[in-house]
Amino acid sequence: MFRIIVFFMVLSCGYTNYAQTNTSKEVNHQAQTWISLNTVVKFNERWGTMNDFHIRRTDFANKENFYFVRTGITYSPYPKLTLAAGYAHLWLAPSKPEWSNFADENRIFQQAIYSSKIGNISMLQRIRNEQRWQDKMVNDRADDTRFTNRIRYLLSFTIPIFKNEKLPSLVIADELLMHFGKEVVYNSMDQNRIFVGIRQNINPKWSYDFGYMNVIQQKYSGYQYDSNHTLRLFFYFSGNAKDILHQAASGEE
Repeated sequence: MFRIIVFFMVLSCGYTNYAQTNTSKEVNHQAQTWISLNTVVKFNERWGTMNDFHIRRTDFANKENFYFVRTGITYSPYPKLTLAAGYAHLWLAPSKPEWSNFADENRIFQQAIYSSKIGNISMLQRIRNEQRWQDKMVNDRADDTRFTNRIRYLLSFTIPIFKNEKLPSLVIADELLMHFGKEVVYNSMDQNRIFVGIRQNINPKWSYDFGYMNVIQQKYSGYQYDSNHTLRLFFYFSGNAKDILHQAASGEE
């Protein structure tokens, strides 16, 4: 796995250097807010479903950036490994002030999550493959569709700070996103997302993480970048379908 990631990074650097030979680098700094709800519901020991809903706003929180939903089926061949596949849809806000229509993006995804521990530190690795169909907007209308295949690798560490498990833990994570396609010439490295924050359990089913995330996104030109300074708040729910149905039927919370 490590060799694959290194190969992708070297390949990305080669494309980037080629694109920037005669053009100076341009970085656009933005402040954003990203909030999401991420749920996993188990049907039994092996099968379950995952559902996410995301809102990201720019100019800190004043302007719309995107709305995103993802749903899928999960399968756990053994406790440390979870496989999933499903569908996602993104609504991207207009890129020009005079435009009013959102651009659509359809995705199919496949992923594997492996959880392990190093001493008392929890480590999560996720590799996700996405097939993406994105609207290409011209004069506020979808004029064509761009297809890309994107591979993502996430490495996340949760580090206990206090002996009391009810108190927050430190989270450090990095995700590298690389994409490939006919129109991907100078920016095989699509994004890199670094997150530093806290994670805390609210109760046995609910938890959240909160902190700072920097998202570096390379544009198709190869020399233009967005650096998104992001305030991130993600909520997580994990439960059992039988328990949820029982609580709903009995009126319990």
